[in-house]
Amino acid sequence: MSRWLIALALMAAAPLCAQDAPPPGSQDPKTPELKRDRTGKATSANEEVPPEEDTSLTRDDYSFNPLQSKRDVAVGDQYRKKGNWTAAVRRYQTATWRNDGNSEAWLKLAEARHKLRDNQAAKEAYTKYLELDPSSKAAQDVRKILAKLK
Repeated sequence: MSRWLIALALMAAAPLCAQDAPPPGSQDPKTPELKRDRTGKATSANEEVPPEEDTSLTRDDYSFNPLQSKRDVAVGDQYRKKGNWTAAVRRYQTATWRNDGNSEAWLKLAEARHKLRDNQAAKEAYTKYLELDPSSKAAQDVRKILAKLK
């Protein structure tokens, strides 16, 4: 029973304590209000913080990583087997960002874009593949495909 009385007394005292605290958002006029920008750095209220950008449109900073590039190609191959060409294109594109010299990624990217009927992008990828590996077995076939696309 005594626990109930203590809890009841605390509940009755809570609104009284809340009246003593300043409302949220109001601050002592002598001290400037501090905000935090995207990096977490404190800035004054007078400085403008740029608006948040749509993160879906930004490209991550891809550094040279040939191992991750090979993994992206392998995942792209899985999407390709399932018939999800759009996801495969994304993975192959990421693989080329991670390692610009990955000729396998360029070839598969070109084939996937060609399958999606994005002929201009497919031409660019096929051309890049031929620059990287002009004497490969697939180079002759790629030259024929490029001749048809032009």
